[in-house]
Amino acid sequence: QVQLVESGGGLVQPGDSLSLSCAGSGRTFADYTMAWFRQAPGKEREFVAASGSRSKGGNTYYADSVKGRFAISRDGTKNTVFLQMNSLKPEDTAVYYCAAGQPILSALRMSSIYRFWGQGTQVTVST
Repeated sequence: QVQLVESGGGLVQPGDSLSLSCAGSGRTFADYTMAWFRQAPGKEREFVAASGSRSKGGNTYYADSVKGRFAISRDGTKNTVFLQMNSLKPEDTAVYYCAAGQPILSALRMSSIYRFWGQGTQVTVST
């Protein structure tokens, strides 16, 4: 059974940092794009960041809203992807989901393309 399990969410203050992890099991994800999405209350799920598969160069991609503040990385040997979030803002508050799929580059930011999903972890940025 394929599973993605996120961890690391929590309550932080504006300007703080937080690191999320997503551990995959049930198969190897080396040839999959691993991504993070988030969904705030009353809003649609949105793309945050993605790490391309090794076979496709392993490039990273970011939403404009997090570029320069967030960093995605992956440990292929442990089937794990990370999201380092710095300079957090209240608008970063959302449930963060890990996803795995094999999208073409032009569809990288589309949640519907991703086959496997984690259960989500809450990130709250507030004073």
